[in-house]
Amino acid sequence: MTEHSTEETTAPLASVTRLPVPATAPEAPAPDAKVLDSARAVLADRLDTVDLKKAEKVDLDTVDLDAPLIPAWMKTPEGWAAWSGVFYRARRRGFRRWVRRQKTTHGHVPAFGRGTRRAHDWVVGFEGVRVESAAHTAHLATREARAAARTARYTPRLLGSKKELAVKASEKATKAAEEAVLLHKKAKKDRNRVRNLRGAAVYGPACAAIGGGYAGAGWLGATAGAITTFGAGAFAGRKPYTDDTDWTTDWRSLGDGDRMSAPMLDQSFRAARVIGNDENLRVVQMPMLDATGAWNTVLDLPPGVPAKKAMRAADELASAFGVEEAQVTITKRGRSGRIELHVTKELPFSEKGKTGGPLLALEAAANFWGPIAIGPDVRGLAVSISVVERSGLVGGEPGAGKSASGNVILLAAALDPRVILVLADGKGGGDLEPFEPLCECFEGEADPEAFYELLKEQVADMKARYALLKKLGKRKVTEELANAYPLLRQKLIWVDELMFYTTDEEYGKKITKLLRNLVSRGRAAGIITFCATQKPGSDVVDTSLRDLLSIRWALRCTTPEASDTILGKGAAASGYNAKTIQSEMRGAGLLWSEGSNPRLVRADYYTDEQVEELLRRATEWRRKAGTLPSAPASLADQLRAKGGDDAVLLAALADIFAHRQEDARAKARAAGASEEKAAEAVVDWLPGSVLIEDLKEAGHTVTAERLGALVVRTDADKTKRAWEGSRVAGYPLARVMATITDRFGLTA
Repeated sequence: MTEHSTEETTAPLASVTRLPVPATAPEAPAPDAKVLDSARAVLADRLDTVDLKKAEKVDLDTVDLDAPLIPAWMKTPEGWAAWSGVFYRARRRGFRRWVRRQKTTHGHVPAFGRGTRRAHDWVVGFEGVRVESAAHTAHLATREARAAARTARYTPRLLGSKKELAVKASEKATKAAEEAVLLHKKAKKDRNRVRNLRGAAVYGPACAAIGGGYAGAGWLGATAGAITTFGAGAFAGRKPYTDDTDWTTDWRSLGDGDRMSAPMLDQSFRAARVIGNDENLRVVQMPMLDATGAWNTVLDLPPGVPAKKAMRAADELASAFGVEEAQVTITKRGRSGRIELHVTKELPFSEKGKTGGPLLALEAAANFWGPIAIGPDVRGLAVSISVVERSGLVGGEPGAGKSASGNVILLAAALDPRVILVLADGKGGGDLEPFEPLCECFEGEADPEAFYELLKEQVADMKARYALLKKLGKRKVTEELANAYPLLRQKLIWVDELMFYTTDEEYGKKITKLLRNLVSRGRAAGIITFCATQKPGSDVVDTSLRDLLSIRWALRCTTPEASDTILGKGAAASGYNAKTIQSEMRGAGLLWSEGSNPRLVRADYYTDEQVEELLRRATEWRRKAGTLPSAPASLADQLRAKGGDDAVLLAALADIFAHRQEDARAKARAAGASEEKAAEAVVDWLPGSVLIEDLKEAGHTVTAERLGALVVRTDADKTKRAWEGSRVAGYPLARVMATITDRFGLTA
């Protein structure tokens, strides 16, 4: 047990009260002198100084630490003085806040006004509506009774039966009028009785408080009763009116903050001329707000009104709702006359979307045979598509986000080691260049002739696939067959900027014919073709090819006709118009895959760094799976493959120039030069002695005569150049390359 000294070597401790265990406590420093001085100043007229040195000793080791600790000095007069000072200042600040609040809607006077109005509205109630209705009915009935009585009076008795019928009609009308008048009187009586009861419940206590106070204590009591009444009224009106509860506020539309309701929907659809003035919508699912603040509801149109009429009127409905057309999404729901209406709070996809997507979370290879995550729709729901036995077309104006949208599909294919990639970049801009190391075939120079040759190779591969399928007795490639036979692995052919290839005068029609062959026949053979272009019109893509592409993704377009060239003729008239996509909605487009209506989807955006990271994973997974395409053989390797002493010696010369080039650039970087400056360091000439020395270090036995006989130089090539302080003769790199081309037909 810890022993506490009882000697007063430091400032004395105040007495401490511990419940429930009484014990002695060690001495503690006295309370703050400023606090005590303030307390003494407040209660100077009735407080005496207390000697705090007389403190009860407490052994803290024997005290129940779960019990509340209450300093004893708080129970002294000076402690009470300190507390009263704090209480006084808190009340004074509270009074100041109360005074400031009186000028706002939370003040007592505005609150009393609201409470009075609410109480009066409750007293009045809704019974007046019944009285007015009964009065209207009574007026009509009495008018008909007077008309029937007049007809009966002036009908001659000579008419016989007509006179009797008129009298009977008059009596019947009179009886109906009397009943209507009685009902009116009863309604008035019931209204007055209910109002009197409510009035007594509301105004009785107030009158009793004021009157009783005056009778008991005169005007002072009446004032107290009035203050009590005022307080009760202020309490009843303590909550100000809000947009949701204020019936007097005249909101105009959803864009102004109004709530979506059935009457508003009827009014908006009438204003858009979707339904007639005497028709109403049937609400299947009441309007509700989702997590993003968007309104969503399911409606049944009147009989005979198809859903496409509402979808075509999206612009008019947006105007009636007070929002942009892109904020309104109308889709069919189960049957022709039922629609689902979705109105977003703000323009969808206008905010800067988060980068990345589900592919970054993959810890193992992707499965291109399964669904591919594309991105979220306007409701934030993830959208996926399947490309098995499909083909696709991605189109939109420049800057709409085709490259970022295409990356979603390309990355999914790259992350599946089983998929063979064949890419062609009609722009030649390098968008597809990061995928080149993973491609079996790659055309990045925007060369129509090279692309034509590439397509011929793919057609030959398609024929070989069908030959194997026929041998196996199968009709089409499945995932099991693709896993069992490497020849039947899935193949993705991606063509960027198709317009450049198909509009070529010499090869355009040939390319279109080969593509049509691949798209129409290659799907069952496991070949998937996707084309991307800015405007896939009939002058760019032949309709016989375009109509075969089953997946359509229309990004922002400038005209409805341009949208129809992607989604198909009549899509814009049916309410699917990519022209409505705003310029702020980059990467968003109408995605139409087989079996569904077009949906507005925004592709997941992967930054350049994220693309590089995913491609590194894809490279590693393909290397482990053994499906990583081999890199093109270098010029030196091609020479060695030719065989022969001359080819091997020329290969060594090519390697020496390449190594010297890399050394020169490394020295430039070490000296602080930028990458651009380092790239300018070119080694295009080396002395003969240096070449012979490097060749000997590489294990080749060569003399100057042998080297001169192999690489024949002109007189200009033999001109001496400066080298390490002297002038020597050497061999230009261009002459070595010319020798390789002349002897073996190879180029760098």
